[in-house]
Amino acid sequence: MTSDRSLPSGFTLWAFNSVGSTNDEARRLATGGAPDGTVVWARQQTKGRGRRGREWVSPPGNLFCSIILRPDCSVSVAAQLSFVSAISLIEAVESAATEKSVDVRGKWPNDVLVNGRKVAGILLECQSRESSGGNSMECAWIIIGAGVNVANHPADTEFPATSLAAEIGQSVAPERVLESYVESLSVWRGRWREYGFSAIREEWLKRAAGLGGTITVRLPTETLDGRFDGLDESGALVLESEGRRRHITSADVFFGNRV
Repeated sequence: MTSDRSLPSGFTLWAFNSVGSTNDEARRLATGGAPDGTVVWARQQTKGRGRRGREWVSPPGNLFCSIILRPDCSVSVAAQLSFVSAISLIEAVESAATEKSVDVRGKWPNDVLVNGRKVAGILLECQSRESSGGNSMECAWIIIGAGVNVANHPADTEFPATSLAAEIGQSVAPERVLESYVESLSVWRGRWREYGFSAIREEWLKRAAGLGGTITVRLPTETLDGRFDGLDESGALVLESEGRRRHITSADVFFGNRV
């Protein structure tokens, strides 16, 4: 069902009490022709998921949303929207905690931390098509899924988790976070379009957790320890390890050396 909640111009909200996954619902709408700026929001997910098919615990009280964008660019360039979304979520979390002293950071590749603990995650899913020239793949549409632990957070996770309520000591309405997030996304997407990824990269690095410190990078076939030296021009993590600079495009990251 559509909703009249206040969103920036160019965004339309579909609100649900419960869905399996907002990304799945957004995909259904996208394949049916839903326009750029369609926002799917649910108060609960029954089959929420994160990166690499991991379960995303989705109780009522948290924020679950997916946004359909049609960025008219290559698939590789569209992937930069993960950082656009991360900056927007950081600002939304900061807005919800305006009177509290909290440290909000981005954790590569697509998480948001509050006081060093995970409060939000991002999941991108893209539908590609062959370009008109036939020599590259374009992004037909991309779905930016986001989950924010507003009222609740899972226990006993490998990377420590938290919620906004736990960190600021008061309840926050999920729809308030949603509105702040979409407002920020509208602004930062505009800057991405005008100035390119360099402006987004610069801003994200200002907010990056662990930058310059020792991190552990877990790849499918190996685990590396080294210094987090920044992002390259494509958004890959740059790792200084054993005298080499490695450019990491997909991995799990932990702070400090881990066994």
